[in-house]
Amino acid sequence: MSNDTTTQNVTTPNATTSAATTPDVSRRYQPQLRVNATYMRGGTSKGVFFLLKDLPPAAQVPGPARDALLLRVIGSPDPYGKQIDGMGGATSSTSKTVIISQSQQPDHDIDYLFGQVAIDKAFVDWSGNCGNLSAAVGAFAISQGLLSPQTHPTQVPMDGWATVRIWQANIKKTIIARVPMRDGLVQECGDFELDGVTFPAAEVQLDFIEPADDDAGGSMFPTGNLVDMLEVPGIGCFNATLINAGIPTIFIAATELGYTGTELQDDINNDAAALARFETIRAYGALKMGLIQHIDEAKQRQHTPKIAFVAAPKDYVASSGAMVLAQDVQLLVRALSMGKLHHAMMGTCAVAIGTAAAIPGTVVSQAAGGDALDVVRFGHPSGTLRVGAAAALVDGQWQVTKASMSRSARVLMEGVVRVPADTLPAA
Repeated sequence: MSNDTTTQNVTTPNATTSAATTPDVSRRYQPQLRVNATYMRGGTSKGVFFLLKDLPPAAQVPGPARDALLLRVIGSPDPYGKQIDGMGGATSSTSKTVIISQSQQPDHDIDYLFGQVAIDKAFVDWSGNCGNLSAAVGAFAISQGLLSPQTHPTQVPMDGWATVRIWQANIKKTIIARVPMRDGLVQECGDFELDGVTFPAAEVQLDFIEPADDDAGGSMFPTGNLVDMLEVPGIGCFNATLINAGIPTIFIAATELGYTGTELQDDINNDAAALARFETIRAYGALKMGLIQHIDEAKQRQHTPKIAFVAAPKDYVASSGAMVLAQDVQLLVRALSMGKLHHAMMGTCAVAIGTAAAIPGTVVSQAAGGDALDVVRFGHPSGTLRVGAAAALVDGQWQVTKASMSRSARVLMEGVVRVPADTLPAA
């Protein structure tokens, strides 16, 4: 495959596209296609990872064929909402795909493209990153030989910490991953514990460099305000922080929504009226942030923006049954992803939380006591998470140079994934 094909893959990923291929009935009984793939956990998410060069030729470029392949791999669209006939796990955290290639960007090692696969609809959202799966990208690239102690001896030691420079192609940002190595191999097992993940593993350190979204005109706050009055017809008005850092996010105080901030998944996800209200608020937030031009466009942009509600610290029992004490956190955050309350916290949303906590006056900072926090530990449904951010006011504009956190990652299965031959157009 030529470099031109690779470049096309990583420079035009931002549009949300629908799978529109028509199945070829004459090919229905042919043997399934076999595609090399690796199933990995990264942070509190799971996804199917591919090398770009291993995809069928029609799927090596953006478009309907690629989307059709990824939808069929994951098992979408599924009106039952279970993804039984695919690799997906029927949640936003487990309906994910990643495509990796050698980087076409200067001073980067690999290009990383993320596709959030809808569960009950036939579309793949390319509008944002997955911060959790970012933790697995460096390890995958090393394990697949894109860089190694032999080819990159100064970056990838036989023992110690490998440094992988990742170009996040969806949002055109840099992520630096520090991956532990032992005897020339990625170290996956260890004693690092991450709330929302049952078993310990090796720590992976991530730095998200200048995570503010360039599409916001160079400002983290697309409206120019730390707090806006967000008017939502038929629902109400809310004081909201609209921020583009890590991922576009809408933050609202829990009390304004009638919540305490201690809610777990079932408290929100079993309430259809609450989910519909959150989606409406999210849509009007997207409009105010300039991410969409008409309210109806929000239906085709489910991955971004995120919506989250925050509260001052309180004691609560996490989903694992463990007690989270108010004295151990600086605020509480609950965030929705793909229309449902997340079981823990999205990595990109954690970047937004850390950034907003570092800037006095935001809704997040107010919930955390009002001080600028270089590092914040917050409570989420599964426990707690620590994230740091370096923010500064430069020429009247807030800027963030870096946000940092630790996650873990592990290969769950590797080999080939199979899809019916009529998934892709005939060669």
